[in-house]
Amino acid sequence: MNAPLPLATTAPSLAIERIRHPLQGRHLQVVRRTQVSPGFVRLTLAGPELAGFVSAGFDDHLKLILPSPGQDRPTLPALQDGRPVFDGPRPVLRDYTPARFDAAAGELDIEVALHDAGPVTDWAASAAVGQWVGIAGPRGSMVVPTGFDWHWLLGDETALPAIARRLAELPASAVATVRIQLSNPADQRVLTSAAQVDLQWVSALPAAVMALSLPTGAGFVWAAGEHSDMAAVRRVVLAKPGVDPKRMRISAYWKRGAADHHEDLANAA
Repeated sequence: MNAPLPLATTAPSLAIERIRHPLQGRHLQVVRRTQVSPGFVRLTLAGPELAGFVSAGFDDHLKLILPSPGQDRPTLPALQDGRPVFDGPRPVLRDYTPARFDAAAGELDIEVALHDAGPVTDWAASAAVGQWVGIAGPRGSMVVPTGFDWHWLLGDETALPAIARRLAELPASAVATVRIQLSNPADQRVLTSAAQVDLQWVSALPAAVMALSLPTGAGFVWAAGEHSDMAAVRRVVLAKPGVDPKRMRISAYWKRGAADHHEDLANAA
């Protein structure tokens, strides 16, 4: 009698998946505020309109919409010819990462950096439980498999919510190299992960990335932060022998001197 053949094992897929979501505006209320560190406040939002919310990628971004002066609830966008439009003056809106979404509890967390003056920073610094806010999106998600041999997570304080979310979802078999540049060292925090994590808080991100050696195996490079810093990080990463440009995402979450800036630097010089 022949012995049974061993079952074949298949390697996990490393294909990057892109998912589109229908644009939907929602009115939500602040139900909890938490001072995470001197420079960060976490706002927990909830409400019936959160039903059906989807955030499939750790670096998704939604639009946070503030009430205009005299409004209790902000104006939400309508979709016309595939583009969001507002009835009346355009409200203040900025991009934020859904730091945590708990569908069972009906809660969504966003984290706001309080370092720089601006309308969202001013609002978040004093936002009280019960206040209304609007969100729209995410319009799409990039789902990066957790099965890569290694992961690089690089960024400044604006990337912290996405990095924290990614580390929380990585399995124990994952290996992650994390470099984070902070304006204020007091904003360092514990980042929980089952993965094997090499975390360093650095003063100059491009220099810190230059000191890294590309590991063997299939990996993914993710970075986000200020535009000029991310352009420099991208040049440094691309100069490393063996890097795969198709397995990296480097984004500008903000730009000095500009408001509401968000840009994928895939094609940047």
